[in-house]
Amino acid sequence: MSVPTKARTQILELGIPGEVDRLLTGLGIGRSHFKGGHVEVRTPITGQSIGYVRETSPSEAAAAIETAHVAFHAWRLMPAPKRGELVRLFGEELRTNKESLGRLVSIEVGKIVSEGLGEVQEMIDICDFAVGLSRQLYGLTIATERGEHRMMESWHPLGVTGIISAFNFPVAVWAWNAALALVCGNSVVWKPSEKTPLTALATQALFDRALARFKQEGGSAPEGLASVLFGGRVLGEALVDNANVPLVSATGSTAMGRGLAPRLAKRFARAILELGGNNGAIVAPTADLDLTLRGVAFAAMGTAGQRCTTLRRVFVHESIYDSFLSRLKRAYESVIVGDPLQGGTLVGPLIDGAAYRAMQAALDAAKVAGGQINGGERVAVEGAADAYYVRPALVEMAAQTGPVEHETFAPILYMIKYDNFDAALQLHNAVPQGLSSSIFTNDIREAETFLSARGSDCGIANVNIGPSGAEIGGAFGGDKETGGGRESGSDAWKAYMRRSTNTINYGRTLPLAQGVEFDVL
Repeated sequence: MSVPTKARTQILELGIPGEVDRLLTGLGIGRSHFKGGHVEVRTPITGQSIGYVRETSPSEAAAAIETAHVAFHAWRLMPAPKRGELVRLFGEELRTNKESLGRLVSIEVGKIVSEGLGEVQEMIDICDFAVGLSRQLYGLTIATERGEHRMMESWHPLGVTGIISAFNFPVAVWAWNAALALVCGNSVVWKPSEKTPLTALATQALFDRALARFKQEGGSAPEGLASVLFGGRVLGEALVDNANVPLVSATGSTAMGRGLAPRLAKRFARAILELGGNNGAIVAPTADLDLTLRGVAFAAMGTAGQRCTTLRRVFVHESIYDSFLSRLKRAYESVIVGDPLQGGTLVGPLIDGAAYRAMQAALDAAKVAGGQINGGERVAVEGAADAYYVRPALVEMAAQTGPVEHETFAPILYMIKYDNFDAALQLHNAVPQGLSSSIFTNDIREAETFLSARGSDCGIANVNIGPSGAEIGGAFGGDKETGGGRESGSDAWKAYMRRSTNTINYGRTLPLAQGVEFDVL
């Protein structure tokens, strides 16, 4: 999607900092919120400063959590369909402001225009999903062995939901959690990535608009129902360690999850963890190579390789390896790397210098391990000397070793030849991560095997589409070092609620379960 002429003129006149000012003030955010702080925000597009936010202090974080705890006690009494009405209004605000928020995502993260808009569309989609769900929080009637008894399960709101999100999907992941948490009767406290506070500011402003409309239209909602904390690790730990936060949904690295999970477990709190993904795909000899080329290219290069579902390993059958490699190389060489706000660009910048250095370290390790590297070099972009643009790297490896076994959050695709399907499947599963996976094949036996109990060990397994990208109708998440959590999908709402099993005796006798006799008369 190209930038409209009017918008391009505004960029030239204002520059990116000026456009950020226009976008945020247009959403009703006072300049003191994004210019009056001490924490610098930079755009990866040019590396220049675009704002200064004020860091939330530990005492302010504790107060926000306490306020959210009080708010929960009121919000849980609101009928679920009425809670859904607030989420519906939020979805309307997102629709109205999709262009502005999507634009801000592109600026703060470095996503191409269509991907910035696509992230906001994910927020809209989950709002629609949650609104319908607000009338479908079903329990079960359970068969009982005792006469004149009824047994059932009920679901009740859980409490404050803490959300810790990562830079790469700065607002969508919050929405996946918040929309469900709110219709389930919970309050929400959000700690966004310290790299992307401006999109969080904008999202909170849109939610506050929806909340104001909800109240104007006769709804009742407590203060502090949804709030945001700005800062780093200390604030995340404040959520993790607070006894009034029974659930924390955290997206980030496996290392982050290793530190977070034991602390939650220590106080018997729940965790939804979305951690690392070293995603693989198998390209079988029967694959439609035109389709496969497009699927692999987007999955490996989209968002500059900075998705948790990015394709990082591809196993190609030896009979088609050379021809597919040749086509893939041409695609890698032809893709436009540059300013993501300009039409025609497909690969924007890495988030920062640390990401670039991690990519180069992985490529160096691959070379030591015998890898043949195509691409991976830094790309010069006019007016962006302080930004980090790279040519996506395609690395031919003789074996799955060294950096291939680890996730590097950058556009590196390792390509490995195979001659036996079972061996390829074993290699595919032989990494610690278990998020997303794909097979490209027209052999029904291979496809069904890949989806079977002995197939892919990932939480997401696809046939003839890449591993990158997901719809909110399906549960998102993975196993092993990916964390085991799930967001969205058919029953993810249960993670945000507590279950109560209820037995009602409507008779005049008291039979005990399992035939136990206890006659005290």
